[in-house]
Amino acid sequence: MPTVEFNLADLKPLLGREINREELEDLILYVKGEVEDFYENEVKIDLKDTNRPDLWSVEGIARELKGHLGIEEGIPNYKVNPPEISMIVSKKVEKVRAKTVAAVVKNLSFDEESIRQIIQLQEKIHLTYGRNRHATSIGIYDYDKIAPPIHYTTVEPEGIKFVPLDFEEELTPKEILEKHPKGREYGHLIKKYDEYPLMIDSKGNVLSIPPIINSAYTGKITEETKNVFIEMTGHSIETLLLPLNVIVTALADRGGKIYSVEVKYPEKTIVTPDLTPKKFDINLDYCRKILGLSLTDEEIIALLKRARYNIEKNKNKLVVYYPAYRNDIMHQRDVVEDIAIAYNLNNMKPETPKLPTIGRGLEIEEFCDTIREIMIGLGFQEIMTFSLTNKENLFVKMNIKEEDVCEIANPVSSSWTALRNWLIPSLLEFLSRNKHVDFPQKIFEVGDVVIIDEIRETKTKTIRKLACAISDSKVSYEEISSSLDALMRNLGIEY
Repeated sequence: MPTVEFNLADLKPLLGREINREELEDLILYVKGEVEDFYENEVKIDLKDTNRPDLWSVEGIARELKGHLGIEEGIPNYKVNPPEISMIVSKKVEKVRAKTVAAVVKNLSFDEESIRQIIQLQEKIHLTYGRNRHATSIGIYDYDKIAPPIHYTTVEPEGIKFVPLDFEEELTPKEILEKHPKGREYGHLIKKYDEYPLMIDSKGNVLSIPPIINSAYTGKITEETKNVFIEMTGHSIETLLLPLNVIVTALADRGGKIYSVEVKYPEKTIVTPDLTPKKFDINLDYCRKILGLSLTDEEIIALLKRARYNIEKNKNKLVVYYPAYRNDIMHQRDVVEDIAIAYNLNNMKPETPKLPTIGRGLEIEEFCDTIREIMIGLGFQEIMTFSLTNKENLFVKMNIKEEDVCEIANPVSSSWTALRNWLIPSLLEFLSRNKHVDFPQKIFEVGDVVIIDEIRETKTKTIRKLACAISDSKVSYEEISSSLDALMRNLGIEY
């Protein structure tokens, strides 16, 4: 789970009022967190939710608490000014790191703490939401050192030289991947390509080699920086828009003015960021039923406003508008959860069930536990991978014919577009990411897969499967076969 560190003195101006340690420990529950450490004025918060990157900074926490304290209500009002610059995207990036979005924030006043916060937010997004820079990487630059328009293109590994951040000598992109700490850490993301991504301005000043490192000239934010240019690169525009919104609103909370950027792709032009609120319909009776509370319509509306929603009432339904820096609202229950948090979970009284029952484990779960114990006894290590994947992993990389699978209608990321219909691709993906680990590697997974079944109402069927794999310098069919024999023998199954 994400942890956020900040100084209590930095929270005060963002919140607009004094706050002490005891009060903070109570209020932090509203952002699903708890105070992990408190030393002098330094606070470390452990957040229990990975779906709210807007809360991974002191600015986002202050914004949320303002609603619950009654300082503000409804969606924060952010103005996005028309674009003054453009970014031109070359067709050459399509097979490397195809997508980018951008924004400009002006009139900032940085100090040491605010710089620490924006870097912390950037790195939290990189590591979690951005999947260690694979899905999303963020570049923040001194806008006044850039000559627009900005070009997003590619360059040969030895095609250009510049001084990377935290270095004093000029290096080629190839040398950066070999010598720079960030190059060694993230170089695998681009090393396989003939040309590397390059962000450069109209005067030839290098901004960065995404997703590796900024240049020392344009990519260093200091207390003298007044205006910043922000870009994000990845493989899906939808994946990039949310973190862009999160960062520009955090900077706007510090007094910055947001300006959009015209991003010109070969086939179309988009303007980012877009902070237009999103909307969702909820049923008032459904809210009361799930909460188990006899709240009036007005009380529900008031709680939603404290949770930073805007509301329109339509008979027994509400149209709720939520801010563009959130994308975790997928079902009515997500909104009901926010109502419960605004009501304060500590105010909810536990009730004894009217029908007392004695629980027990499902037979399938007990059987799977037995399988796990046997596999561990055979020297295998259990892994748990995501049920969501993509067709490339399921079929192309496995070199088999494509089959019908359950696909997501509007995927947020190209990495998560379908539900797996077998486990072996997941095991091979795991092994490919652990080539640095000593041999032998013996892994197994007991997990669900989803297959197409036209007879069923949902047109799908969920099946529990077992798969195992052995990776070693020398391994034979007999070794994996003997593992199967031992499993079946321990289960008392003849085959």
